[in-house]
Amino acid sequence: MSKTQKKVFAFDRVNFILLAIGMAIVIVGMILMSGSGSDEHTFNPAIFDAQHIKVAPGVCLFGYLFMIYGIMRKPRSGKHDEHNETSHSEA
Repeated sequence: MSKTQKKVFAFDRVNFILLAIGMAIVIVGMILMSGSGSDEHTFNPAIFDAQHIKVAPGVCLFGYLFMIYGIMRKPRSGKHDEHNETSHSEA
């Protein structure tokens, strides 16, 4: 490999940033899901609140979908560089 050739990776910096944001969203969803539960002596009906049952799983799902987008996104700069190299070599 010569010095002019660049290594082409499957992910670029933006992909890793999107994955980190998605992971942070999932962690926030898990924190929203947690809460004081019931113990053997008392029952806490707050575990069935909308935050624990509807909002938190929705936030986690959004985070997972965001991570999937981060994985599936193709780097744009690699295609642009390859296109310029082929057009310069033909001329």
